Amino acid sequence: MIVGIPKEIKAQENRVGQLPSAAYQLIQRGHEVLVERGAGIGSGYGDEEYVQAGAKLVSEHSEIFERADMIVKVKEPLPEEYGLLRPGQILFTYLHLAASKPLTEGLLKARVTGIAYETVEVNRRLPLLEPMSEIAGRMSIVMGGYFLAKHCGGKGVLLGGVPGVLPGKVIVIGGGTAGVNAARMATGLGADVTILEVDVERMRFLDITMQTAHTLYSSPAHVMDSLPTVDLLIGAVLVPGAKAPKLISREMLKIMKPGSVLVDIAIDQGGCVETSRPTTHEHPTFVEEDVIHYCVANMPAAYARTATQALTNVTSRYVEIIADNGVPGAFQRDPNLLGGLNVIDGHVTLRAVADAHGLPFTDYGKGSGIPPLRL
Repeated sequence: MIVGIPKEIKAQENRVGQLPSAAYQLIQRGHEVLVERGAGIGSGYGDEEYVQAGAKLVSEHSEIFERADMIVKVKEPLPEEYGLLRPGQILFTYLHLAASKPLTEGLLKARVTGIAYETVEVNRRLPLLEPMSEIAGRMSIVMGGYFLAKHCGGKGVLLGGVPGVLPGKVIVIGGGTAGVNAARMATGLGADVTILEVDVERMRFLDITMQTAHTLYSSPAHVMDSLPTVDLLIGAVLVPGAKAPKLISREMLKIMKPGSVLVDIAIDQGGCVETSRPTTHEHPTFVEEDVIHYCVANMPAAYARTATQALTNVTSRYVEIIADNGVPGAFQRDPNLLGGLNVIDGHVTLRAVADAHGLPFTDYGKGSGIPPLRL
């Protein structure tokens, strides 16, 4: 199979789909790897490292899409890339389709096979999403603490406080991977941390393992009680494959103190706050209701080398399985991979995406009648 690794064109997206070492392993398995010139530079991997691994460099972005059977990316295709995709081509990347109907329609029109990292599920875990959630969770405290500074428009509160001064208050909504990592960073700084969660067993686990953080059942009443005194609010809600629920309304934000900071980690799934909208690393914040919003949709790209290494650690095995077996064979080789299938040959095959956009749902795993893939 010909595997293509294009350069990411999303604003300030410095990650790359696979490391040179992963390209080497694919080539050793008999596959051809095409890498766009400069694709790895933002992560600290020069073209010469891919050449040494045996990959072939391609100068034109469009040529990668023209020649490759499988495109391995980090972020979803942008509108200018929709027309580069072709029927039967495999697209393996983060997609977050429930948050974007235009992207979903673009992939359906192109009739590609879209396999999303974020919906591959193994034993109720999302192994291809977890490393980026870990980075985003930890980043949320770093960024939130920075924008709390007075010169950034914040309240001027130091999260860890100092002797004789109480620490800042951090509320984390969601006790999953991102939320736990946010809480770990915040408690490490000495902040007063509360995690809001709806899963009682998860709260018991957090209570045992994170004794320096508080847990609180996540209800509108408890959120409202917490907002007037919070300094940094972290939205870390995840419904796998689906659009994030809006748990914080504009009216609720109005009871927060001016200069408070909100970091909405769920923004790549539409955000869990009514006032959230995607931002970039170039212009990461905006203010609504006197609250600073940080809503960067590709947070881990700020630490591109770490993020690329962490991502390749978990995706390279699946890239090899798909390249070795083709899509139907890959699903037989590892049935967990089927959960990543979001679209195929013009059909939506993830119910959460179909429900989000009012589109027909096709259950590929139960004999859908979809024609064989063109590889």
